Amino acid sequence: MSADASPIGLAGRIVTATRGENGPGEVELRIRGGTEVFIARSNDPLPVGAAVIVLSTLGPRTVVVFPWADPLDSILDL
Repeated sequence: MSADASPIGLAGRIVTATRGENGPGEVELRIRGGTEVFIARSNDPLPVGAAVIVLSTLGPRTVVVFPWADPLDSILDL
């Protein structure tokens, strides 16, 4: 993966809770052969540990995230 790899479409976990319109949090993503923390913005508050997917970027270190559930998790609960 190149140094300018885009985080759009990557799944990650919230490491500092977001506060929706009241402020950003942080998300950890696997990117460029390691893990990096990005500033995370979301429409609704998201707690620490929430699984998210990156929808867009607002600059080189800020991403817009949306809650994400792995569809395989429901299969594993059967």
